[in-house]
Amino acid sequence: MAGCAPDRIKGPEGGPFAPGVNLRAQAEDSVEVAHRLMAAGEYELALDAFTRAALKDGMTPDIMTGLGSANLGLGRLGQSEDMLRRAVEAAPDWPEAWNNLGVVLMERGKLAEAGAIFRKAYALDNGESDAIRDNLRLALAKSENPVNNDHQNQEYKLVRRGSSDFLIRKTP
Repeated sequence: MAGCAPDRIKGPEGGPFAPGVNLRAQAEDSVEVAHRLMAAGEYELALDAFTRAALKDGMTPDIMTGLGSANLGLGRLGQSEDMLRRAVEAAPDWPEAWNNLGVVLMERGKLAEAGAIFRKAYALDNGESDAIRDNLRLALAKSENPVNNDHQNQEYKLVRRGSSDFLIRKTP
């Protein structure tokens, strides 16, 4: 019946193809894009975005922390710990980086060091972050009673500069 139609259906202006990319447009900030991807749980894409940001801005403490947090989300604990240790060396007064390092140490089973790291993060933050306080409580509870820690499903909270929290959950 299409052949019986009086007029042809008009297509969109410019043809049926999607519009091209505007190469003159301002690109989004790679760090902000990476943080959005982290919040969405897209750790591999966030790692790529942090890497692009590092190529543009250099290895800032924010980017090192982001790379370490993305690696943690992917389960790459060794790489995550190395990157977060570099971040706390570069910015020793930044509580978010210390907190995220503590989360990695908890995941690796280094309870005593993780507790000390969380204490430092909590002190640097003046006790204002609920996520850091919760992580400190969890670390202290695990170090006081290490026998019952194997079967518990714990949730650790990563934090970033700004208003976002990232939640890392252990899978069963």
